[in-house]
Amino acid sequence: MDRRPATPEEVRALANPLRIRILRACLDEALTNKEIARRLGRDPGTTLHHVRLLVETGFLAPEEERRGARGSIERPYRATGKSWTLDVGDAPDATRALVDAFRAEISAVSTSDIRTLSRLGVRLVPSVREAFEERIKTLVDDLKEADDAAGEPFGFFVGMHRRRDDAPAPRPPGRRS
Repeated sequence: MDRRPATPEEVRALANPLRIRILRACLDEALTNKEIARRLGRDPGTTLHHVRLLVETGFLAPEEERRGARGSIERPYRATGKSWTLDVGDAPDATRALVDAFRAEISAVSTSDIRTLSRLGVRLVPSVREAFEERIKTLVDDLKEADDAAGEPFGFFVGMHRRRDDAPAPRPPGRRS
């Protein structure tokens, strides 16, 4: 899937792990600010600031008002899926926000809910790296297309980065120092 470059305002909106988590919380169901705050263990005043920014930038859409407990008027919000259509480029804050949101989400589930988790360091020649990056992009696009409202909810985090190794290079086999 081709993604358009995000505007500076869109990058700023996605550069906060709490906002990423709000979008995830509102992905499958519309939630009020109070419900969002409760689900994420935050103060409603804090989440309202983030919800307003996400609405302003088109990442959340308000739904019809409804009557809440004791007759109060509530406004639920649902994620629009807009973040899926954007490329935030090399914005370091947006990258860190994704990682931090994933850390918070995985910390909130039991270890039995973690289906698979891997971390690996490898050395790749450019042609293999490029081919693998393409496979990852295709896999992620395929997962997005396979999304089914009747399915069981899962979260995914896929990343690849150039390692910065401060350790000395490995010695060739059979050589001693």
